[in-house]
Amino acid sequence: MCFLAGGAAAADVKTGAKAVATSTSTSTSSPDVTYPRPESLADERASYPLALLKLSLKKAGDHYRLAASPVRMQQGRSLRLLEQGQGIDVVWTVTSQAREDAFLPVRIPIDRGLIGWRLLLIRPEDRALFAPLATAAALAPLRAGQGHDWPDTDVLRANGYAVYTSSSYERLFKMLESGHVQYFPRAVTEIWKEIEARKDAPLAVADGIVLHYPEALYFFVNKSNTALAAAIEQGLRIAIADGAMTALFQRYYGAAIARADLAHRTVLTLANPLLPAATPLADQSLWFHPAARGKRLP
Repeated sequence: MCFLAGGAAAADVKTGAKAVATSTSTSTSSPDVTYPRPESLADERASYPLALLKLSLKKAGDHYRLAASPVRMQQGRSLRLLEQGQGIDVVWTVTSQAREDAFLPVRIPIDRGLIGWRLLLIRPEDRALFAPLATAAALAPLRAGQGHDWPDTDVLRANGYAVYTSSSYERLFKMLESGHVQYFPRAVTEIWKEIEARKDAPLAVADGIVLHYPEALYFFVNKSNTALAAAIEQGLRIAIADGAMTALFQRYYGAAIARADLAHRTVLTLANPLLPAATPLADQSLWFHPAARGKRLP
């Protein structure tokens, strides 16, 4: 799963400060909440999560100041700093049992599980390679590209897929362009912007299919930062109840969902053995449901 973090917003806010917020704080100044900068200038994956984080804290009435980390960092480093309480206070990333053991999750899927609906980024000349695929098993032998520490890597491998990895987000696009990998699964929320940001690269979306597995993208904080976790959860639940989260979701992702045209794609369904038992799958109000789903095949 790709890591969603960063953005240039709040660049004028003092960066690098450790958040010291508590629910009983009497300080007159607003505590900083530092999040990781994106891995590259072309990385726009943070826009919606950052907007939602701002919304949730505003709804909760807590006057936190969001600050980007002074330097760009990859997922592994940001998670290490979060665990150590060293300059990173919140990340948004795909959950796994290991991550829920290491960090404090806010168990509300911030993109309503849309991260688990994956279109296939390919080279235009490879369209014919993917056109006849009608089952998840038929896709398995083809070479997929993924981040080396993304949970999605383990999900694909657990389903018998051939996966090649890189520690660099940008390197994965180069691996696809060179043919080292044949496809790069990208969330419906990500793929169109990634293509647009790389207009000179030979990139396309495979026709007629979508990969799907249940997946949850959460806000995570350090285990000791219960006040920040409580504020984020309270704000999110208020935003769900009053419709503000749905409105934000539609504003950022409505066009991408429509463009994906999921109703006319064959859904290649995979299992996700990494999904923790505490994932709130039973609460259907938290999850994305296509208006008319495409044909599902094993």
